[in-house]
Amino acid sequence: MLEVHDLWKSYEGKPLLRGISFSIQQNETVCLLGASGSGKSTLLRIIAGLETPERGRILWEGKDLREVPVHKRGFGMVFQDYALFPHLNAAENVGFGLKMMNLPKEQIDLRVAELFEQVKLQGFEKRDITQLSGGEQQRISLARAMAPGPRLLMFDEPLGALDRNLREILMEQLRSILHSSEVPAIYVTHDQEDAFAIADRILMLHDGEIARSGKPDEIWKDPGSAWAALFLDIGNVVEGRLRLENGKALVDTQAGIFEIVSDPKNIQGDKVQLLIRPEGSRRTTRGNIKGRVADILFRQDRYKVTLTNGLFFFLSEAPEIGEEIELAISPEAIQCLR
Repeated sequence: MLEVHDLWKSYEGKPLLRGISFSIQQNETVCLLGASGSGKSTLLRIIAGLETPERGRILWEGKDLREVPVHKRGFGMVFQDYALFPHLNAAENVGFGLKMMNLPKEQIDLRVAELFEQVKLQGFEKRDITQLSGGEQQRISLARAMAPGPRLLMFDEPLGALDRNLREILMEQLRSILHSSEVPAIYVTHDQEDAFAIADRILMLHDGEIARSGKPDEIWKDPGSAWAALFLDIGNVVEGRLRLENGKALVDTQAGIFEIVSDPKNIQGDKVQLLIRPEGSRRTTRGNIKGRVADILFRQDRYKVTLTNGLFFFLSEAPEIGEEIELAISPEAIQCLR
């Protein structure tokens, strides 16, 4: 389907995208995840034809799109600000692209009715845009993008303006709609929850490159780098030096001493970075980590306990703020990052 090969783009003389390459298959939703300024939206605009790369190619089913204008690429876009026409009602907004294609009114009406059913807004056809909530407007925007039967759908932070509860509802609906339509999609966001909820595959952008790619569960199990682990807030990242003692691989850190599964790429004295997941800890009188409790946050069935050294852990029972505690860390909760 879509292939992106070695894209480069600079902004104000500094590289923004550096050799980006990936592909998207039929019925696949790929999420571009990264911090603000990582180049996600610029990459989306290049694929749409709204910006030109300095180097690289974009192919659709093997055909180079460099000379294909925006309106002939057959791609649909959904934006955070909805970009709906305020002087048109909901149905007129959805059918706008079909009207521009000079399709018969009966065909337009049939397609619009199908889309209102698909986005679960039957009965809203005659509503003014100003009468719709943010979530309803976003679904109208999605229906409008889908109306002409696009080959690819592109979303640029579409849920960023909505509250958390509404976002969660719309993420579930959007994923269901995309899979039922079988239209491939690119979804841009800086929010990891959005990415993990909606994506079949995630591409993490950092310093103009794809720092990590994979299915959501693969990335969560193995973020691959300290940057990815911290960005996703998977756990604590600490730095230390490896030493081998009595057949064990130990890492000395400022937080404590941890045993890891020995990696043949690491040798005695190497500097390594460890990911310590917060779930694999328990209070004890002789633990890996000692520290004073700085903050406690209730999280439904557990407590997020942050120590004065900045490390955080999840415990079933809350200690007191200011209390000195020791924690034993399960070996399964410790991972050596590349």
